[in-house]
Amino acid sequence: MSKQAFASLAIGMAVSAATVLAAQPAVADEWPSRPVRMVVGFGAGGGTDIIARIVAQPLSEALGQPVVVENKPGAGGTIGADTVAKAEKDGYSIFMMNNGHAVSANLYKKLPFDAEKDFAPVSLVATMPLVIAVNNDLKAGNLKELVALAKAEPNKVRFASVGVGSTQHFVGTVFRMMAGIQLRHVPYKGTPAAVAATRSGEVEMLVEVASPVIGQIRGGELKALAVTSAERYPVLPDVPTVAEAGLKGFDISTWYGLAFPAGTPAAIVTKMNQAIHKALAQDSVRKQILDAAFIPATNTPQAFTAHLASEIKRWGGVMKDAEVQQQ
Repeated sequence: MSKQAFASLAIGMAVSAATVLAAQPAVADEWPSRPVRMVVGFGAGGGTDIIARIVAQPLSEALGQPVVVENKPGAGGTIGADTVAKAEKDGYSIFMMNNGHAVSANLYKKLPFDAEKDFAPVSLVATMPLVIAVNNDLKAGNLKELVALAKAEPNKVRFASVGVGSTQHFVGTVFRMMAGIQLRHVPYKGTPAAVAATRSGEVEMLVEVASPVIGQIRGGELKALAVTSAERYPVLPDVPTVAEAGLKGFDISTWYGLAFPAGTPAAIVTKMNQAIHKALAQDSVRKQILDAAFIPATNTPQAFTAHLASEIKRWGGVMKDAEVQQQ
C-alpha cells in the first residue's frame, strides 16, 4: 500500500470513529421517542411482575415516555429472556431479570441465548431475602437448635421447596452445606403446596422467598427462624439473619434488575441507568417497593454486569454440589 493510500485509509478510519462517537450523544438525546416495553418472563401477579409494575410508572415519568410491562411467561423465565435477547438493540425492549436467570444459565443444557453475553445489564432495582421457616410443632426455637436437631438425626428433617433446581432448593442446599448437616429435600409444585406441607407437618422446614410467606409468619402459622440476607429484613425486623445464627458469610437474596439486549448503545444504557436512579430516589416509590416486601436497590451497569457473572458462577457450583442434573 502506498503512503498516500495508507494516509487516506487512516483519515477515513479516524473520521468514521469520530462519527460514531459523535452519534452516541445524539442517540441518547433522541431516545426514547416512543414507548419502551419492559418484558417479564413470568405471569401477572408474581414477584417479578409486581416489582416491574411498581418501577414502570416512575420510570415512565423519568423518561417522558410510557414504560409498558409485557408478560412473556414460560420455561422458567427463559421465553421472556429470549424475546429481549433477540430484540432490536435500540433501547425499546428491556428485560426485568431476576436471580432465576442465573440459575437457568446452569440448569438448562441448551438455551436459545447466552445468559451473560446476550444482555447489557443496566441496574438492579430491588432485592428480597428468603426465609427459613419451620412447622410450629418442631422443637427448634431458633436456627442453632434446628442445626443441632439435624446433626443429631441426619436426614430426619425434611425441607420443602418449589422444585428441584429452584432458587429455594439451592439456598436450602447452601444452608445444609455451610451448617454441615444432612436434610432431605422434598420438592413441591409451587409455594402454596410447599407452605401447606410445612404447616401440616408433612415436612418440618421450608425455604421460601419472603413475600409469599410473610402473612403466615405474622399470623403464627409458620415459625421463621432466619432470613438469608446479610442484614436484617426490614419487613420482618425481629427475625435474625442466618449469619447472626452462626453461619458467618451467609448472604443470599433474590434480586431483580433491568437489562437491554447486548449491543444497545452505551449512551442509552447510561440514560436508562440515570432514570432508574432518579425513579428509585423518590421516597414515595421506595415506600411502595418496601410495602410490597421488596428492598430498593440500584447500582451501575458495570456493577450489575459483574454481579450477573458472579451469580451464574455461584449457582453453577451449587448445582454441582446438589447433584442436580441439567435439563
